[in-house]
Amino acid sequence: MEKTAFLEIFGDSPILRALDFLIVTEDFDYSMTDIAHLSGVGYSTLKLFWAKLEESRIVSQTRIVGKAKMYKLNLANPIVKKFRDFYWETTKRSIREGVKESLVTA
Repeated sequence: MEKTAFLEIFGDSPILRALDFLIVTEDFDYSMTDIAHLSGVGYSTLKLFWAKLEESRIVSQTRIVGKAKMYKLNLANPIVKKFRDFYWETTKRSIREGVKESLVTA
């Protein structure tokens, strides 16, 4: 699994991996099992901090499919909006710096 620019800069912790995944795939909702698998976080590890993310309204339940509760990033939360902007600005800056370096070495 290749790390995103955000994870390269701020570290590769389970909570950041989950948030990284949710930001990149913000248009879709996922079950906790899918979030754990697709973000590379163990399910039991995800459960350790998931309640806090729900409590803080960082993630919200969108629907229930069969027995699975589906979740996505809560874009109505002002903190999430700012975090999302920070995430994408960090990514853009990292890409710009990478392009500049490749032009200098070319």
